Amino acid sequence: MYNIAVVGATGAVGQEMLHMLEARNFPVKEIYPFASSRSKGKKVFFKNKEYEVIELTKENVKKYSKEIQLALFSAGASVSKEFAPIFAEEGIFVVDNSSCWRMEPNIPLVVPEVNPHTLSKDKKIIANPNCSTIQMVVVLAPIHKVAKIKRIIVSTYQSVSGAGGKAMIELFEETQKVIENLKRQPSLITKDNTPFLIEKQQPSVFPKQIAFNLIPQIDIFLQNLYTKEEMKMVNETRKILESPDIKISAQCVRVPVFRAHSESVWIETEKKISLREVKDILYSAKNVKVVDDPFNPDVSLRYPTPVECAQHQITYVGRIREDLSCENGFVFWIVSDNLLKGAALNAVEILEEMINRNIV
Repeated sequence: MYNIAVVGATGAVGQEMLHMLEARNFPVKEIYPFASSRSKGKKVFFKNKEYEVIELTKENVKKYSKEIQLALFSAGASVSKEFAPIFAEEGIFVVDNSSCWRMEPNIPLVVPEVNPHTLSKDKKIIANPNCSTIQMVVVLAPIHKVAKIKRIIVSTYQSVSGAGGKAMIELFEETQKVIENLKRQPSLITKDNTPFLIEKQQPSVFPKQIAFNLIPQIDIFLQNLYTKEEMKMVNETRKILESPDIKISAQCVRVPVFRAHSESVWIETEKKISLREVKDILYSAKNVKVVDDPFNPDVSLRYPTPVECAQHQITYVGRIREDLSCENGFVFWIVSDNLLKGAALNAVEILEEMINRNIV
């Protein structure tokens, strides 16, 4: 049994981490929920037991460190940069969900289905990859092992929950306002865009209205005109697959969906394999479910969608087909719950893998 710290325990991902520990019957003895001073006095629940939130300070880490073996972090990069090393220095293994440590050469960036061999006793900080990267590599890694992928093009359709709980509230409130406008002015729906446009409130999570809209920007723009989110997918995929020469281009889009990210993915392989071989590989892939029967009268079996995949612990793939524009090319539609496999679940699975490998 293990005593586990959850840093950022009151946040959306922190709450899902607690839920995943419970749902997967992880061998937990006690939970130590840490959060900022804003959450001081709040309570969290685990297995019907109430825990008072501990303020995240260096003194409190030192105070409880002898009792804790494992820590799950979901409190942002700045918090991780300051506090993950403090936990690690106390001998605690840290799985960090932020972007802080992902591209550090000596820090494992782990998806358990893909590269568990990078875990070791001497590496106390382990990085949890970006949500969109995780679901893509879970599907592509088994193909890469067989046919070696040399090029990836991906467009993401990312739910608002990836931006946190306030983003979900923003989508809900903006949607309400649009519906109220339509109720007041139903005739305008066929004349112009007026009822769909609402006054953007400040401060807000998104740079533009998200309700009934798409925003082709996630995170800040970089000098190469890609966003930080897009370059995360490029760099993290290369590191996880241990293939620095893969050509990758990404475009990341925020969509008015509450939960679960979707991706259109094009790949080109070095080795020629058939569509049947690709499907057989994916049918055998760990924690991947193929939903790909386009002519089935049961529409739920034709392809996955976010509404159907939210709250599920596996990654779904459908619309599998050959790329008409490219020899040795294939196209996929990948959907997964970004708060689970894209964050909390993957972090807990890393801990499970560490136990299986006798690292802790």
